[in-house]
Amino acid sequence: MHTKFVKSFTVATLLAATFNSHTAVAADKIIKIDGSSTVYPITEAVAEEFQKSTKIKVTVGESGTGGGFKKFCRGEIDISDASRPISQKEMDACKEAGIQYIELPIAYDALTVVVNNKNDWVKSLSAADLKKIWAPGSSVKNWKELNPAYPDKKMGLYGPGTASGTFDYFSEAINGKAKAHRTDYTPSEDDNVLVQGVSGNEGGLAYFGYAYYEENKDKLRAIPISAKAGSPAIMPSPEAVMNGTYQPLSRPLFIYVNATAAAFKPEVKAFVNFYLENAPALVKEVKYVPLPPEDYTAVKAHYKAMKPGTGFNGTPEVGIKITDLLDRIK
Repeated sequence: MHTKFVKSFTVATLLAATFNSHTAVAADKIIKIDGSSTVYPITEAVAEEFQKSTKIKVTVGESGTGGGFKKFCRGEIDISDASRPISQKEMDACKEAGIQYIELPIAYDALTVVVNNKNDWVKSLSAADLKKIWAPGSSVKNWKELNPAYPDKKMGLYGPGTASGTFDYFSEAINGKAKAHRTDYTPSEDDNVLVQGVSGNEGGLAYFGYAYYEENKDKLRAIPISAKAGSPAIMPSPEAVMNGTYQPLSRPLFIYVNATAAAFKPEVKAFVNFYLENAPALVKEVKYVPLPPEDYTAVKAHYKAMKPGTGFNGTPEVGIKITDLLDRIK
């Protein structure tokens, strides 16, 4: 996503004041970041404010979580944005290249299921409904096939590509296994393409990060989701993420920092400290969900201790607490 987020004078002043305590580093240094298109708006917002304060150049790409990890494990970038945990294959690639990493949760997201504004027949969907639609080999191609009460209208499916962490997390949460997902849909690593697809197709349906829905909610309609058939259907919102009622599509977002860069590149260390210090304000500003204050405190302590490794076993987990995750990394 390439939208520039407008910063208020108050926030900009606060951020500038925050950074005054950091050590200045050479202006010719470059911090390289790539990865998740979902995390991109957060990191881009942080990078903009950091560059204003320090004049250090920060480049932020959005090649997808999988694409970012490929570059990260080849040593091409300092930080990888990720909308899911590092996979076993990626862990092995980093190990083979001698690259250690520090795993830092930075925000929450609510994966949002959307339909065209003219779709007036779907009031809510259950996780089981989503599995019928998105499971590998699913034959559901018409709304009436999902529910006899729905009209006889072709279902146009749009979703993230296979290199996306959103793809992995959604398939894990809905289909029970990362990458277990039907293949006959329109994929894109650019969430704006998904927005355009659904907004132009009356039978369209897609899923992507909450911030992209918030930015385009005049073009799309979000669908309330129930974890089980018969349980209350919950609209995605920051409040529903924080109180734990939006399940199973709430998830943490991450940055992965090259541990060597964090230890020996002052500009990288300064950037990550700036990121964690200002994440609460900037995460909220770009329409994602900040971690609770106690979780940010725990993440800062984890980074200060420079503990490399991951709290996962190579696959996403649904419903994990941030403090429990960090405690796993010894």
